[in-house]
Amino acid sequence: MEKRKTVLYTELTANPAPLGLMGFGMTTVLLNIHNAGFFALNPMILAMGLCYGGLAQVIAGIMEFKKNNTFGTTAFTSYGFFWISLVVLNILPLLGLGEASDSLSMAAYLFMWGLFTLFMFIATLRISKALQVVFGTLTLLFFLLAVANFTGSDTILKIAGYEGIFCGFSAIYAAMAQVINESYGKTVLPLGEVK
Repeated sequence: MEKRKTVLYTELTANPAPLGLMGFGMTTVLLNIHNAGFFALNPMILAMGLCYGGLAQVIAGIMEFKKNNTFGTTAFTSYGFFWISLVVLNILPLLGLGEASDSLSMAAYLFMWGLFTLFMFIATLRISKALQVVFGTLTLLFFLLAVANFTGSDTILKIAGYEGIFCGFSAIYAAMAQVINESYGKTVLPLGEVK
């Protein structure tokens, strides 16, 4: 009987997490500057949502799949399609393809994303402190936005905006920490890896 050779190889692909975290973080900051009341919802936010928050995160999720990272695949692909769906929700009525979503349906939409994010937060308890901050603040953000839509409260929306800005910047930090640490070959910006 012929012996089979076992071939081992090293995966040489880049870490897609910083791309996904930056797409999420930058888009989240910009949308929540709007939610905090600094400027109106405009094409800049929608374009970022579609391209960087949406498409770049979906690409990062597919790359995480190749790395056998279930958490990364689920997170980046899901939030990428969150951003794409949010843009579509805003564009369809402008194209005459349905009525704008009412506040109750948006509250339900945001609540479901909050519930999903809460479960993803639980998974971060085994990964890193940096991701715990990102997913913890994102969970709070979705629930605040759901309550703001349900109640029609501008005050809660503004609070959500400021909280969302912090959430987005926490994702930017997590992304840049990974890039800088890899570039220097040592921990320059700590991520608080869970042991």
